[in-house]
Amino acid sequence: MSEGRSTGPSSPAHDAVTHPGGPLAVAGSRLREFVHQLLFSIGPARQDHQAALRVAAGLFIPLIALVVLGRLDLAIFASFGAFAGIYGRNEPHRARIVAQVRAGLLMLAVILAATLTARLSPGDLVSPWTIVAGTTIVASACTVVVGYWRLRPAGSLFHIFAYAAIASVPHQPPLGPAMLTAAGTVVLCLLIGLSSRVHPAHRTPLTWGAVRAAWRVRLGAEERRALWLESLGYLVAAAVAGVVATIVGQLLGFGHNYWAMVAAVVPLVGHTTRHRVARGLQRVLGTVVGLTVLAAIVALRPEAWAMVLLIAACQFGAEMLIARQYFLAQVCVTPLALMSTLLVVRVDPLDLLHDRFIDTVIGAAVGVAVVLAPSAWRRLRSRPVTP
Repeated sequence: MSEGRSTGPSSPAHDAVTHPGGPLAVAGSRLREFVHQLLFSIGPARQDHQAALRVAAGLFIPLIALVVLGRLDLAIFASFGAFAGIYGRNEPHRARIVAQVRAGLLMLAVILAATLTARLSPGDLVSPWTIVAGTTIVASACTVVVGYWRLRPAGSLFHIFAYAAIASVPHQPPLGPAMLTAAGTVVLCLLIGLSSRVHPAHRTPLTWGAVRAAWRVRLGAEERRALWLESLGYLVAAAVAGVVATIVGQLLGFGHNYWAMVAAVVPLVGHTTRHRVARGLQRVLGTVVGLTVLAAIVALRPEAWAMVLLIAACQFGAEMLIARQYFLAQVCVTPLALMSTLLVVRVDPLDLLHDRFIDTVIGAAVGVAVVLAPSAWRRLRSRPVTP
């Protein structure tokens, strides 16, 4: 059923007449359908296990190496460097290497900006308002860069998360080892992305000419206009969510305002308004279930090596589900993100659970409001003025 259709066999008027229960039954049927799509429907598989294995390996290998070396202070830099492996997941090798090189360079720039923000700020902790301002700039700028390079996943969710999380870490490790860890992880992900060429059945053409062709990107005038509007949406959503979460956090005594900024941009991805609103709801519901999973994990008090295994398993699950069922993917993403934090920073897990829930609700609400605002404004303007 396409949006906006008001007549025909799938229209509300037709359903109200033909459905034996009348309008209320129609509404109930549609609600059940929406809930089913929200929580239980799963899209078709596209060899997701291959991409999931690559991304999980790109995260697990550097993290377990840091556990062995006793340098968990560098784990956050490896974790975000591994985001490069997420891009170009179903592309042929020439397009994948171009996408991952670009994604890796952009992520390294964000990581460098974040750690410099933390170092240049007075005191051990960066002001939450500094993080909101910096993250808002990153949200808008990275959306533009990602769009011009036609990277997929689109948007700047990963860059928002990386910048704010790293800038929030007190007692930063030396800059050299931090950036070397991130860069080394990016290179590892590039190699893993090409690893399937070893098998002749999975080999796709990879010549310098093909790579150069894949590197060239051209955007039309309409695409550029849409991209700048998208960038504005990310800026507004991130800024409003950050400000609201910071003010409410200072009043109620919770932190991690950047989690609200991450959640706020989730509903901005989608082809229809209904899909975007559904993503916001899936983010909240998936977070609730994911926090329950994390609480069970924390109760077991796993060692660092076990945490790394669980992080890799959650990363695998997230990549298996992210394009097929966003709610289930969030059940994996939530413990993944918080275990990565617990691996680096000593903090009360209950505080993390509390903060994650509140910030996610705030962010998702702001994101949905940003999605609905343009159509609400158009309806308001089109309403006839009565004297």
